[in-house]
Amino acid sequence: MKDNKLYVVIFTFLISFILVFILALANEMTKEKVKINEELYLRKAVLSAMGIEYKNDIEAYKLFDEKIKIEKIKDIDVYKSNVNGEDVYAVIFVGNGLWSTIRGVLAVDRNISKIIGIDFITQSETPGLGGRIEESWFKEQFKFEKIIDGKIKMIVGGSGKGDFNHDNGEVEAITGATRTSESVLNMINSYLNILKNLLGGELG
Repeated sequence: MKDNKLYVVIFTFLISFILVFILALANEMTKEKVKINEELYLRKAVLSAMGIEYKNDIEAYKLFDEKIKIEKIKDIDVYKSNVNGEDVYAVIFVGNGLWSTIRGVLAVDRNISKIIGIDFITQSETPGLGGRIEESWFKEQFKFEKIIDGKIKMIVGGSGKGDFNHDNGEVEAITGATRTSESVLNMINSYLNILKNLLGGELG
């Protein structure tokens, strides 16, 4: 009886050890691929926020190296480029959504008078609700939006189709995802202030 119990303990230990080893090995093998993908998502988001078009992943890597300069200011990476004759600056913003951490890119002009664009690197908000921040219409609202009194405002309960008047400093929240929308807006306004301090620009 004792031998049977010992056998079960040893067998269970060996199986557990093998499973842990396999999982650790798989994690190590995919770690480099995950790192490469994260870098690709970042590069594509920076290019998109700055308004630099690319056709595929390979071109995104190439254009980033050719057109983007990175300068560390007060321990923050600031991405710089000249797009259609205009100096554009971008930073990565990070904050909490309703269900997940949201990482994205905010790009502005030199005077921080308008947003050039935004894009997202990672987010895990609810599909069909908060996850809709990835949809083009939501991001397009911010493109060339005028910054008034140092911030952007949000309309809750609007048309549900977006606010594309880029001179009023306003965007619409996503219907059914107000908290995620407001979280994104709060991040953007917070990082507008950070950019002001980093670049020493005057807010419009």
